[in-house]
Amino acid sequence: MLAVPRVSYPAPGRCTQGDEVRVWTAPSNPSPDAPLEILAVATDGPLAGLAVYDPAGRPLSVRTGSNGGPPWSLYATVFRPGRGSYRIEAQRAGRVAACREVEVGGRNTADGPGNWELATRALYAAWVERLFDAPPEQSLSFPSLEPVLRNPERNFLYNYLGRREDERLPAEPDCADLPYFLRAYFAWKMGLPIAYRPCDRGSASRPPRCGAPVIETGFTRSAAAASVFTDAARRMMDTVHSGSARTALGNDGSDFYPVPLERSALWPGTVFADPYGHVLVVVKWVPQSGARGGLLLAVDAQPDNSVTRKRFWEGTFLFAETPAAGPGFKAFRPLEPGRKGQLGQSPNGALRGGSGLPPYSTEQAGLRPEDFYARIDRMINPRGLAPRAAYESTLAALMEQLETRVTAVDNAENYRRQNPRSVIPMPKGAAIFETTGPWEDYSTPSRDMRLLIAMNVLAALPDRIRRYPELFVLSGESPASAAAGVERLHARRAGERFISYQRSDGSPWRLSLADLYERKPRLEVAYDPNDCPEVRWGAAPNSPEYASCTRRAPREQQARMEEYRAWFRETRRPPR
Repeated sequence: MLAVPRVSYPAPGRCTQGDEVRVWTAPSNPSPDAPLEILAVATDGPLAGLAVYDPAGRPLSVRTGSNGGPPWSLYATVFRPGRGSYRIEAQRAGRVAACREVEVGGRNTADGPGNWELATRALYAAWVERLFDAPPEQSLSFPSLEPVLRNPERNFLYNYLGRREDERLPAEPDCADLPYFLRAYFAWKMGLPIAYRPCDRGSASRPPRCGAPVIETGFTRSAAAASVFTDAARRMMDTVHSGSARTALGNDGSDFYPVPLERSALWPGTVFADPYGHVLVVVKWVPQSGARGGLLLAVDAQPDNSVTRKRFWEGTFLFAETPAAGPGFKAFRPLEPGRKGQLGQSPNGALRGGSGLPPYSTEQAGLRPEDFYARIDRMINPRGLAPRAAYESTLAALMEQLETRVTAVDNAENYRRQNPRSVIPMPKGAAIFETTGPWEDYSTPSRDMRLLIAMNVLAALPDRIRRYPELFVLSGESPASAAAGVERLHARRAGERFISYQRSDGSPWRLSLADLYERKPRLEVAYDPNDCPEVRWGAAPNSPEYASCTRRAPREQQARMEEYRAWFRETRRPPR
């Protein structure tokens, strides 16, 4: 468990705050009649409420929202504040846990001390959680990060510097760039330094290795212009890549360090690096409640820059034992002054958790995939799930994945309509999974391999019930009987769930999940954007569905896809 620092509360009447509970406001210098955003964040336990007092000392009625933790947060908005000093109190157990005074229409001192201390990292976690907050059952997807950052209801730091700096800000990070971009954006707004390392991509026998860190301090001297951020972000995104997060778990010379598999260590903003280069960012935990299962939600970005929220399960969070990567949950390595005052990244030995931050741990290195997933499942649903509920949750995750692929294929088709005479070059060998240009943007080999894995996971749930009955609430039913019931449920539900895609002639075509299971062999060679959408959804040649297909990938590309088919049938990435 994490070490929890001793809590000290402000004395009555004083307006002070500490590292464990902090009240933050935005923008940095609020104006009269413009919204004043409030975010109180705690690392030592939930908060009970917010109290806001106007310049005359009168309490204001504000609607408060909350997010669970750690860290825990409360947020509210004063929509039309007047000029003067406002007092904001975060309360717990009838006491003031933290207090802040903010001047509306005047100048305010900087929010933080200018470094990544506990309260600042907790704010980062709460900020990430709010960026992608929505009801758990709601599908959340964006064409890029731009509409997320430009939404003041999501982005606590929108126009934080008061320069309308977000209105035209480019924000289109891809998979590997997303966690770095989020952290750099936050650092820019809060006046913090950032660090990142140039890394190689590793090999079939070793994980990536990195060079010395590049430390950017251009945000720390004063409120930096948007151009300073975009220049720094471009240098960073030109340096980091899919190997940056796959470094060995025990490697000190990396941007990330592995954390324990404990709920208290997996804060929003934590990165999940899969063994093949995909990266997700944890954004929210939804606790198990009654008959409703819990959820661990994360976001990822795709080569086409789309950003989608996804639930944790074996179809999205891939984990494998491999000498080529150090996969698992990781946090950004702290950036702190060294003995001579120079900034550097903390080594693993210094990350013991005494500061309240998640500690360094290599426990993920010793886990088999099945044990890794069982550990996370117990965290998400500590009371277990009934087999039918587990099936429905897994089915919902698979359908989300299919809908995301519908968008990806549509994006590729739009590109082909705009470039009708071009043929997208296909890389050779393992490079089909890691490349640049239109193939990276519009092909789907990585996504399709995950889809095939996801389909296998859902179909194999009965076997999981037989092997790990302790993960399920069987209520006296035998594992064999429960598994047989889920097999019958799957046979029925696969015919009741559908996706719809757009054919070459613009007409919609509906496919059931059962159809897609029947097409699995054809989906093993359906990732080439030079193929028509009918082929990419596995339509059989000479079928009515296939009749609208107007193009095929070049024969040489088709032949190579057949050569690579075994990777997809066996759902294993080839060595680099």
